[in-house]
Amino acid sequence: MSKLVLIRHGQSQWNLSNQFTGWVDVDLSDKGVEEAKHAGQLIKEHGLEFDYAFTSVLTRAIKTLHYALEESDQLWVPETKTWRLNERHYGALQGQNKAEAAKKWGDDQVHTWRRSYDVLPPLLSADDEGSASKDRRYANLDPKIVPGGENLKVTLERVMPLWEDEIAPKLLDGKNVIIAAHGNSLRALSKYIENISDEDIVSLEMATGEPVVYDFNDKLEVQSKVKLDK
Repeated sequence: MSKLVLIRHGQSQWNLSNQFTGWVDVDLSDKGVEEAKHAGQLIKEHGLEFDYAFTSVLTRAIKTLHYALEESDQLWVPETKTWRLNERHYGALQGQNKAEAAKKWGDDQVHTWRRSYDVLPPLLSADDEGSASKDRRYANLDPKIVPGGENLKVTLERVMPLWEDEIAPKLLDGKNVIIAAHGNSLRALSKYIENISDEDIVSLEMATGEPVVYDFNDKLEVQSKVKLDK
């Protein structure tokens, strides 16, 4: 039986300041560092051992993975960094304060942008100074696939090739995998793994720094799901 552990990164500096973050690369807050370390302590306490690790190309997720692995004495585990695990791209909302955005567009509209499955936020143009197309970590991507904004549906479509090509084969081979990523990329994975409906995924929350553990059988069917609480 193989295990998959998902960890949403610890609190970031923009989580703390209540800003839309998306693909903007911000660091962990002091609290976020402690959350990441505590996740690693929980992993160690529960005797979870990994063969492979995956994370995004954003600092807050990378550091969360490293803190968690260090605290569980597994910093040596081979890791893959990939843009496919990035947070959902919030388009032109990125950098804006969430409360101020609600005043500008209304609570209902902002809630729809944040939580709906298939509604896109206002898009960011490719020539905007904040566009990811100007970031060299995405220089090897086809410019056509660098998003100007995403919803959860698009985020799931982005994540699935990684699942199918790299993660699922390792789990089918009986290996244990840890993924440290973001609220929405992990919600997208959870939607697929648990076959959650488009309607029900709206209510799924991923708490910062709290590992979620899936046990799979040899057919990659979920046998159990446990959250390691703080």
